[in-house]
Amino acid sequence: MGGKIVVAEDNPQIARLVTFKLEREGFEPVWARDGEEALALIREHRPDLVVMDVMMPMMDGFEVLQALKMDECCRSIPVIMLTARAQEQDVLQGFGLGAEDYMVKPFRPAELVARIQKILNRG
Repeated sequence: MGGKIVVAEDNPQIARLVTFKLEREGFEPVWARDGEEALALIREHRPDLVVMDVMMPMMDGFEVLQALKMDECCRSIPVIMLTARAQEQDVLQGFGLGAEDYMVKPFRPAELVARIQKILNRG
C-alpha cells in the first residue's frame, strides 16, 4: 500500500516511534519538527496524509491545519491530529478546522496505523 506521510511532531522520541512504525508498514514518513517546517514539507511533498501534533513551536497544529485547508493545493490532504490536548474544545476545534481524525496521547502505534489505512483506503 504505502504512501508518503508527513509526521509533524516536536518530540523526537514520539516522532521516531511513529516514523519507525510507518516505515515497517510500508509508508514513507517525512518528519517535521515544528509547525512552519510541517507546512513547508506538506506543500513541497504533497503527502497522502499528515499526522500532526497540536503543541509545536513556530506554529501550532491548529494553525497549520487552518493554513492547509485554506490552500487550494493542500486542502484535500487528510490530517490526523495526534496530541495530548484531550479537552472537548480541543477535539471539536480539530474537527471544526477540518481534521479527518483526532487521537489523544498516549496512543497505540498499531491503532494509528489502522486509522491511517482506513482513511487512505477510502479512495
